[in-house]
Amino acid sequence: MFPPIYEVCAADSGVQAALGTPVRLYPFGEAPQGVALPYAVWQTLGGSPENFLKQRPDIDQFTLQVDVYATSATAARDVARALRNTIEPVAYITRWNGEDRDQETKNYRVSFDVDWWVQR
Repeated sequence: MFPPIYEVCAADSGVQAALGTPVRLYPFGEAPQGVALPYAVWQTLGGSPENFLKQRPDIDQFTLQVDVYATSATAARDVARALRNTIEPVAYITRWNGEDRDQETKNYRVSFDVDWWVQR
């Protein structure tokens, strides 16, 4: 019922190299206070079951937002690249949401959206 983004990303050596072990990829768009950089967060923006008239849905679609935070633009982009390379074989990246720098923390952020289809 939920997209397996953590399981997929945590199993990839490129993501492990970029985000450590255990992989610093956190749900609900929130990382723990004081977490080491770089890290990434994800949240579900929406989704729906694939409904049928004569049977229950057999697949659910989720739209996720993934945000990467790092101390440099290069590091944020490197992590985003590692996540992209891991996610693309199993889901669809549908939007690049841009890059910015947090005014308070001065951390760099790269953001993108993913559509993930999950078999029930």
